[in-house]
Order: sequence, then structure tokens, then C-alpha cells
Amino acid sequence: MSKKKKLERDVERARGVGSFEEAETWLSDRGLQDIECIVPDQAGVARGKMMPVEKFISGPNMTMPTSIFTQTITGDYPEDEEFDDIYDPSDGDLVFEPDYSTLAVVPWASDPTAQIIHDAYYKDGRPVDVAPRQVLKRVIDLYRHKGWKAVVAPEIEFYLIEPNTDPDYPLKPPIGRSGRPEIGRQSYSIAAVNEFDDLFDDIYEFSEAQGLEIDTLIHEEGSAQMEINLLHGDPLELADQVFLFKRTIREAALRHKMYATFMAKPMSQEPGSAMHIHQSIVDMETGQNIFSDANTGNPTTEFFSFIAGQQKFLPHVMCILAPYVNSYRRLARNTAAPINVQWGYDNRTVGLRVPNSSPQARRVENRTPSTDSNPYLAIAASLACGYIGLVEGLKPDDPISGSARHLPFGLPRDLLGAVELFENCEELADIFGKSFIATYRAIKQQEFETFMRVISPWEREFLLLNV
Repeated sequence: MSKKKKLERDVERARGVGSFEEAETWLSDRGLQDIECIVPDQAGVARGKMMPVEKFISGPNMTMPTSIFTQTITGDYPEDEEFDDIYDPSDGDLVFEPDYSTLAVVPWASDPTAQIIHDAYYKDGRPVDVAPRQVLKRVIDLYRHKGWKAVVAPEIEFYLIEPNTDPDYPLKPPIGRSGRPEIGRQSYSIAAVNEFDDLFDDIYEFSEAQGLEIDTLIHEEGSAQMEINLLHGDPLELADQVFLFKRTIREAALRHKMYATFMAKPMSQEPGSAMHIHQSIVDMETGQNIFSDANTGNPTTEFFSFIAGQQKFLPHVMCILAPYVNSYRRLARNTAAPINVQWGYDNRTVGLRVPNSSPQARRVENRTPSTDSNPYLAIAASLACGYIGLVEGLKPDDPISGSARHLPFGLPRDLLGAVELFENCEELADIFGKSFIATYRAIKQQEFETFMRVISPWEREFLLLNV
């Protein structure tokens, strides 16, 4: 059997898995030895356990401590009395159950290995309300209870960079097949993409083996900045894909002696990296896009209310869409990143763009999230804002036809200000819940305190001998 045919068979089998029995057969047929049992934490980092397939089959559920969802990006834990009141101080175990539909091979592993994403539950069977995958499921259910189904399509930007083991040194673009690094901007350049053909061949191969579907691959504005667009579909499935894509792209890059980074602003003189989210809502019974009138094809009141909800509440979820201090370096005036939540038709200077499309494909592109965001939480937050607009019948501002880059900032300028907006929004508290908001606030405040212990080159350059 050819390598291509073998990959096609693997993808087909993996997509058909929906139960423990089917998973057991699939693992056995593949001759897989190990399995990575993974769960996305608040940062979107894969946590979990590696175990022999035989052990997984003997008992697919696993346990890990509650603190798996309270760890900061630096590996610390919040020091917050209000936060302590929410959690069991004994840090007892949670139960993690596999979602068999996510079973796939790990194509870069040296030994035959599988991977499977898990959901988190308390010992009494309740979903863990602070687990990012469960947060997104709750938002999806809000739409389902109204007879709607959300559809999303993420776009993931990232940089390829030269390996850098010393954080005191700035990052640099890697060397391509020409033997030279990129210097100038190469937006949409095919030649610039071809510089890394071997790497992208591996990304496509790894993706195919895992059943991940790439729509397009382009070179973005920055030096060695790339963008992968995914096909539209179910929000949970697409969040899973982004989660797995990040792992895949990093692993493929390492094979070629370079790094792939999803930092929002990795290089000071280069554009930031975004994760744009295209969103539409369909009626579950008819399959009709509720943003378009079935008879005339014109925009509906629901379309405008969804936009209005995003305009009003996206600033309140920016700590999720821009989750780190570095994220706010991306949101700068006169760059490709938006600084407000204005909206417009086919307008890339606003936070909310309505691309040209047929009535059935009418959608809203949220351009505010950065690529460092947790895809489960970012998609949940974006859809939650639109949902509030729908149920409250909100009305948007007039669309912007020219540039919005000269208009005032409509988004928070820093992480702590964004966190404050999030925790004080009653409408969002009803959706995300007290436990998640307290947990997320404590994590972000702890990360900020860790950041404040670091003295930057700017401070040494301008303050050392001048103040």
C-alpha cells in the first residue's frame, strides 16, 4: 500500500470512531503501542499522560489534579484568597474521559503512537466548569437551545524563526532554501512560501494523517510569517483542529531546525499574528443561514444583532482574545491589527469585517483575537458576544466604509484593564460562570506579576543613566 493510500485509510478509520469498542479496534488494527491522553489547559497547552495502549484499553478514563486548570503559562499557580475559596485546597483529582471522535495518530512520533483529547469531569459526573473545552460546549449549547448551530472558520497566523535559546536576544527569520533569510515584506508571495517547501510538505502530510483539513496556506505580511486557513465547520471540531494544528506546526518546524511561534508579537519591527474567526449561524431545522433572508437574500435583523453583540462585548472578552502582556503589543495604530470594534463590508481596517459572499455564506469575521489565544476560549468568547446581541436584539453602529485606523481605540490597551472589564460584565458572567471568571482572573493577574519582575532592555536603555 502506498504512503498516500495508507494515510487516506487512517483518516477514514479515525473519523469513524465514536465508541470505546471502535477505538479499541482502530488502535489494534494500526498496531499502535502508545497513546497520548491529552487535555487543553487555560493556555491551550496540551496536558495529560502518555501510556501504553494496553493500559488505555483496560481503563480509558484517567485522573489528574484539579490544579491542571489553574496553572499559569510560567508554571506557577495563583496566590489569591478569593480564588482559594472556590477550589478544594486538597487539590483532589478530576476525571478525564476521552472523546473518541478525536482519536488520531501522532505522525511525528518515533514509535507508533496515537493521541486522543479528553473532557474533564468532577467525581460526581458534572462537567468541570473551568475546563476550556467545556466552556465552549456550554456556549454551543446556548445556540442549540435556540434552534441554532454556530459555524466557524479560523485563520491561524504564525512566524517561522531561527532557533533561539537565549531569551535576551531578539528573534530572527530562518534561512530558507535559497540560503538567505527574508528581509523585506513578502505578502502573498509564492516564492517566499517555496523557500520552505519541505517544511510545508511535512505540515500537509502530518495534517492529513490526523484528519486535519487545510483550506489554504499563504505568506502573510511579516518576514517568514505564514497563515493557514481552515475549512468552516462545527466550533468544537474547529477548536480541536487549531489545538492540534499548533502542535503539528511546531513539530514540523523542529524537524527542519527552526521554530514556529504563535506569539502575538514576536518581533518588534514585524506585524503581529492574529487568529481571525469567521462566524455564521444556521437554523438547525432548515439549514438556512439566519444572517440572510431566505427569500430575498438580504441581511436579516439577526445579522445586525450579532454584529451589535460583538461590538458591545468584545472589549469585555479581550483578556481571552488577547491573553498575555505581549498580545497588546499587536494592537497598534496603523498596522494590520484592529484597534476598535467598528464594522464594515470587506473592510480590513475594522475589528469586524463582513467578507464578500453569497447570501448563504454571509458571515462576520472577528479580526480582534491574537493567535496566542486558546482556540476553545477564543471561539467561545466570540460566539458568546454574538449570542447576547441576538437574544437582546441589539443594533450596531453604522458600517465604516473608509479606514478605521485613525478612529479612537475601542479595545483595552493592557491585560489588567481587559481582565477588569471581563470580571465586571454581568451578561458574560451569566455565560462563563463565577468559577471560570475567578479562575481566569487569578491566572492572568499572577502572570502579570511574574512579568513585572522582568526588567526590559527599554528600561535599561532609556532609564539607566537618564533619570
